[in-house]
Order: sequence, then structure tokens, then C-alpha cells
Amino acid sequence: MPIITNIDVMLARRKMSSGELAKEVGITPANLSILKCGKAKAMRLSTLESLCRALDCQPGDILEFKP
Repeated sequence: MPIITNIDVMLARRKMSSGELAKEVGITPANLSILKCGKAKAMRLSTLESLCRALDCQPGDILEFKP
């Protein structure tokens, strides 16, 4: 899949655990794991907004296109 999610990178930069992020965003750790490993087929804009708010970043910091 040419869309890569860099949630792990942002978590490391913020020194935050996956569990903390899932709780702050309001999704289950299992759903966060699906987003992190790139198995998700879609992401709600509200979820992306919550991730950006929790990680203090822009959507482009989380999503990347690699042909």
C-alpha cells in the first residue's frame, strides 16, 4: 500500500506509549494497532484530527505517500 502511517515515529518523538495515545484519542488499542501497521483501509477525519491533537502534529507528519 503506497500510503504509510508514521504513528510509531510520532509516538517515539513524543515519548508516548500506544496505550496512552489510544486512551487520549478515544479508540481501542487494537484499532490503534491496525492504524499503526498499515492494515486499515480507511481512517476517519475525526480520528486523524484527534491523533494530530494528541501528538501535536500535522496530518502530513502521520500520513506519507510512497509510490
